[in-house]
Amino acid sequence: MLADDFIEDWDLFLAPYQQAVEELKLKLKNIRKEYHALNRHAPIEFVTGRTKTKESILEKMHVRNIAPEAILDGVQDIAGIRIMCQFVEDIYEVANLLMNRKDFKVILIRDYIQHRKPSGYRSYHMVLEYPVQRASGEVSVIVEVQIRTLAMNFWATIEHSLNYKYSGEYPEVILKRLERASEAAFLLDEEMSEIREEIREAIQIFDRR
Repeated sequence: MLADDFIEDWDLFLAPYQQAVEELKLKLKNIRKEYHALNRHAPIEFVTGRTKTKESILEKMHVRNIAPEAILDGVQDIAGIRIMCQFVEDIYEVANLLMNRKDFKVILIRDYIQHRKPSGYRSYHMVLEYPVQRASGEVSVIVEVQIRTLAMNFWATIEHSLNYKYSGEYPEVILKRLERASEAAFLLDEEMSEIREEIREAIQIFDRR
């Protein structure tokens, strides 16, 4: 494992990332509340966030052979936000909302929905440069945002667990089942998109009861 002494104080190093995650979670939840207050369909179903631990950062640097001096560029998901959506169309609406904001800058987009990974992974990734106000002044940190449907997230969660078990070297039978499951999840999202107006109306009726 990579030595950890290239960062003098890990708690101090991670603090701005933790603050960025908490601030972004609050802002995104407020967007959802605003849609509801306007009696509109909210493209955000729910939001989660986390900051990588020191151990997780060091493991990723070791596996990907990232030099200590390249940590800020090589590990872009120290701070991570995950946004869940009901429909694929919601994902792109959320992405547009984020791109039009003035309180941070979108510096990279990876669309794994239009161009899924060979494993079957689908998600929409955005990398943000987010300014955090600290006692010592403003600090800009990098935050990775993943935007997914619930079906995409279910598949990705299972794949992540299997990837950890097999270290990325899947048996052929597992790989084929993962690919089939990915296509089934995508088909589910397509079918839900076809009837999304009926689903939205049903949710509105239920919420008014």
